[in-house]
Amino acid sequence: MKRKETREEAIKIAYTMDINKNFNKEVLNSHLESFIIEDLDYEYLKKTIDDLTNNIDAINKHIIDNSKDWKINRIAKVDLAILRVAIAEILYNDTIPTSVAINEAVEASKKYSNEDSHKYINGILGTVAREI
Repeated sequence: MKRKETREEAIKIAYTMDINKNFNKEVLNSHLESFIIEDLDYEYLKKTIDDLTNNIDAINKHIIDNSKDWKINRIAKVDLAILRVAIAEILYNDTIPTSVAINEAVEASKKYSNEDSHKYINGILGTVAREI
């Protein structure tokens, strides 16, 4: 499986975590048991979910600090999942260039969210990237 498709699985897991209000690494295991996913880049997926769950408060702080006048509970769940995965990549995965993390998040938002979400996601991630 290509990294892009594996990243989409990470977004689905982040979305599930948010819906269930359970940011626990066991959600990854449950997801993998529930779905047959061929050629999964398990190492990347595990690292991304580990980084997300271990640093959820810091990741959320970046989102909150850069979402002008928007509380985190008002952000669409799918956009929040995309942002969390991308910020985890930007902050904690040195093997992924920041520009790639941002571009993939924007593309995911075009696929899974509404027509204007990609602008919002690009803006938040661009600001986070400039801050680090």
